[in-house]
Amino acid sequence: MPVAVLLHGGFWRPVWGADLMDALAVDLAGRGFATWNVEYRRPDPHGWAATTRDVARAVAAAAREAAGPLVVIGHSAGGQLALRAAADDHRITLAVSLAGVLDLAEGDRRHMSSGAVATALGGSVTEIPEVYAHSGPLERLPLGVPQLIVQGGGDDLDLVDFGRRYARAAREAGDEVTYLEMSGDHFDVIDPASPIWRATAGAVADVVATRPA
Repeated sequence: MPVAVLLHGGFWRPVWGADLMDALAVDLAGRGFATWNVEYRRPDPHGWAATTRDVARAVAAAAREAAGPLVVIGHSAGGQLALRAAADDHRITLAVSLAGVLDLAEGDRRHMSSGAVATALGGSVTEIPEVYAHSGPLERLPLGVPQLIVQGGGDDLDLVDFGRRYARAAREAGDEVTYLEMSGDHFDVIDPASPIWRATAGAVADVVATRPA
């Protein structure tokens, strides 16, 4: 049975939680996945290292239990966490970013969501460049794991820009990448009833079918 690990978004802030991904967890379970909807400590107040450590431990636990392909799916800030996890753990069969924050350095420079990136990582890219270099999916290329980058065309223009540029850079770095952009907003990508999610689920199923554990 394939396993799906879900990582929610919310710009790494405590106000948002794993319930954002409940509907996708139910949908994926109906598609034959053993689904892990993961919660993790937020950088405020626990620090960035605690956040990334929780995600890594969850992925490692899922990998140990998996009897089939392992897919990690992250939304928004969770997209960054999913791709960073893939860079660190090549047991992952497929990493999926749904409207992910895939360029942390540029996100900091653009002061996205009132400085959410610097707040989460503990400083700006000029103050702690080494943290950005280790955490940013763009900086970690090539990840060495197949990726599906999904982006709603009606989302925040910065996220659309990040998704397109990341997919292009990942291909140029030699990674196996599929870029899926369709009409939809930031939350359509996690709505099981939306066309963009149905296309995403189909793309995930196609990869899983060709990659047994």
